[in-house]
Amino acid sequence: MSQSLATISLANLAFAFIPVVVVIVIMCKWSLDIKRPLHAFARMLAQLLLVGYFLTYLFESDSAPIVLAMLLVMILFSSWIALSNITVSRWALLKSAVLATSVAGGFTLVMVTQGVLQLTPWYHAQTVIPLAGMIFANCMNSISLSGERFFAEQARGEGNTEAKKIAFQASIIPNVNALFAVGIVSLPGMMTGQILSGISPFIAARYQIMVMCMVFAAAGIASAIFLTLLISKELKR
Repeated sequence: MSQSLATISLANLAFAFIPVVVVIVIMCKWSLDIKRPLHAFARMLAQLLLVGYFLTYLFESDSAPIVLAMLLVMILFSSWIALSNITVSRWALLKSAVLATSVAGGFTLVMVTQGVLQLTPWYHAQTVIPLAGMIFANCMNSISLSGERFFAEQARGEGNTEAKKIAFQASIIPNVNALFAVGIVSLPGMMTGQILSGISPFIAARYQIMVMCMVFAAAGIASAIFLTLLISKELKR
């Protein structure tokens, strides 16, 4: 018998922090620095509470311009963050990262929302924004991994073509591993959430297949575009 997931009260939510306190106590006993994890938890709470209020407004707005503006902000932020671990200037690569994220993420989002889900209206925020978040986050990680590896291989003396191949292969490792592990090692977030909400595991599995295809494709296409643009820049120097 299926059972819908109950709304979590603040009193019940407090139980989730008990294991956290255990870890903090261990760190204190071992004379480790607890400032960073405490700061991280404080930020997590503030960010999630703020995003909760904002998403409530966004979901109720039913406005295409607001949804498009939100997607643009997500693209810009994810592109900027993706370049944080690359030694080359962020500003020099930002245009390439934005273009790669926009094309790869936008194409994948359209295929999923209009092809798979046949979403009406297309700007239904409660569906588009969470899916876009997953897509752009994977584009971000892929661009970050591919860019860092590309320049590392160049520093080792590899040519552009070989560096591109190695970097692309490295950038999709997390997603390939996820494909191998899903359903055996892990039940990913969307599938777990749907099962906890009382949806049939068979239906949840279909959605998860969609998500796995979505994130793998977005990451791969974004990485390929970004690396191609990098080589184009290198050849123009």
